[in-house]
Formats: sequence, structure tokens, C-alpha cells
Amino acid sequence: MIPPPVPDSPPPIGVLLVEDHPAMREGLRAAIACQLGMRVAGEAGTWHEALRLARLLAPDVLVLDLNLPDGNGWSLLEQLRSLKALPPTLVLSVCDEALYARRLLRAGARGYLMKDEPIGSVLQAIRDVHAGRMVASREISSELMTEALDMAERPEVDDPSAAAGELSDRELQVLGLIARRMSNKEIAASLSLSEKTVHTYKTRLMNKLGVRTTPELEACHAAWQRRAD
Repeated sequence: MIPPPVPDSPPPIGVLLVEDHPAMREGLRAAIACQLGMRVAGEAGTWHEALRLARLLAPDVLVLDLNLPDGNGWSLLEQLRSLKALPPTLVLSVCDEALYARRLLRAGARGYLMKDEPIGSVLQAIRDVHAGRMVASREISSELMTEALDMAERPEVDDPSAAAGELSDRELQVLGLIARRMSNKEIAASLSLSEKTVHTYKTRLMNKLGVRTTPELEACHAAWQRRAD
């Protein structure tokens, strides 16, 4: 009797790691290397190298940090999406999920996790986004479901997160780069904007947040981060 053919194993999930901190990147690489059915397809520590490798390697999953030395992970996601080269993407960040998670998911990411999640949760999230599932913390998932059912209540005016909710996605991107003390010229280059446009966004931010100086804008962002912690 001829035995039935053995089905071929699916190819391993190729993961592109975009992370500028070597220790974090090495930890992820080592964890992935121990997994059956998963491999590191490439690594990048900068915006431009990430863009090049994402287009060259066409990875199965992109694990993306938001804070890169020469740009912003959010704008990288948008750039890859515009080029129709965006793989299923898991954002892994220290940035406040209450401010960023829903916006990044709307922008095309499949998942958003904070960096303090256990490594096992990160590995499972990679598998989930590769399988087409959305990944977020329990809190964010609950909020998204509530919004979908149109049951969310408008935040109180004196809630610090309320002001953040009034910002557009681009304004929040600019604010994040201001908080990293990038100049108008550097922000313009990172987001493919003119310096004049960046100045306009800063003026809008000051008006919406009720501040007058760049350090005060930085303080607003820092306050939201502390609140998330």
C-alpha cells in the first residue's frame, strides 16, 4: 500500500524588524530565531533603510518602531501604503497607545502593542497579523468595539486626553517629532512637508492646546506620556 503524500510545510513567516535600539532588536531577533515557522528576513535601524528593505525583501510581516533617528514610523507606514508595498504591520512602541493605536490602525497597521508586553505576546501578535487578524491591547480593543457600536461617550473637556482627541493625525505626528526636539527643517524632511507647512502645524497645535511656546508643546506631549504610564 502506497502511503499518502506528506504535505509540505508552509514557508516560515519572514519578519522585517525596524527598531533603532540594538538591544531591543537583538532580543527580538533571538526570540524569533527560536520559533518554528518564523524567521528574521531583515533588520533596519533607520527610516530610509527600512523603506529600502521593505520594498526589496517584501517581508510577510513588518515589526515597526515609531521613533527612528531619521524619520517617523508613522510616515514610513504611510509611504509604504502609498507605494502599495505595505506588508501586514505590527507597531511595537513606547508611545501612548491611547493617543496612537487607533490612528495607526486606521492608517494601515494591523496591530499595536506597547514594548513592555511579554515577548510571548509579541510573537503571537506577529502570527496574528500575518494571519490577517487585528491586534491591540484589551483596553484599545474594547474601545474600538464600543465606538463601532456608537456607544462611546465624548470625553470631558478637562480630561487631558480630550485635547489630544481634537488633533488631526498629521498634527499628532508633528507634535511627536517636536517632543523629540527635532527642528522644523528635520520635521519637514521626515514628513515630506515644507518648513512653512510645519510652521503652520505648530501654530495650530499651540492654538488647540492653549500654549505659546515649543517647550510648552513638548510639556503637553510629556504629560500625556506620563498619564499613559
